[in-house]
Amino acid sequence: MSFEPSPSDALIVVDVQNDFCPGGALAVAGGDAVVPVVNALAARFANVVLTQDWHPAGHVSFAETHGRAPFETVELAYGTQVLWPTHCVQGSSGAEFHPGLCVPHAQAIVRKGFNAAVDSYSGFREADRTTPTGLRGYLGDRGIRRVFVCGLAMDFCVAWTAFDARDAGLEVVVVEDACRGIDLDGSMARSFGEMAERGIARQTAATLG
Repeated sequence: MSFEPSPSDALIVVDVQNDFCPGGALAVAGGDAVVPVVNALAARFANVVLTQDWHPAGHVSFAETHGRAPFETVELAYGTQVLWPTHCVQGSSGAEFHPGLCVPHAQAIVRKGFNAAVDSYSGFREADRTTPTGLRGYLGDRGIRRVFVCGLAMDFCVAWTAFDARDAGLEVVVVEDACRGIDLDGSMARSFGEMAERGIARQTAATLG
């Protein structure tokens, strides 16, 4: 039987942006392969939200801001921060959504990471774990009870969005074949383990019918 999303379901499409796709500043291997899967999946949902990484120049998460090498870590006021190549700078072509992404009926775009002093992987709250983006309130106002999460990258922005959705009391499904990961020092395995602990389901678009 084919899966039909209910009015209380929403799809959250995380950061399908040029800089996270092949040729981008922080490319995820095979990142562009999620685009047709996301497009087909999104067409089945009445409620769709996009998240967009949106950093100012000199962001605290950029390695060059600290004169350090990408993928090193530093300790900041809110905890350990991975230092990334400069990516998704506000107004840049790298920050734009992948040109093949076709979700014209998405009702909201949640921009994150625009605070120069705090990173933000999750679509729900910044890396300080206290500053909200407003997505929780938006979904609550829309009567959403279950979210399906997909996009880039599985082990960072997708995973953190899924964790925060669960913390917000939502039922959460991560659509695996509509995601790709970075796998930095075992981050994929850690993310999958935490998803299992939190009761977050992992399915594929195919198993949704």
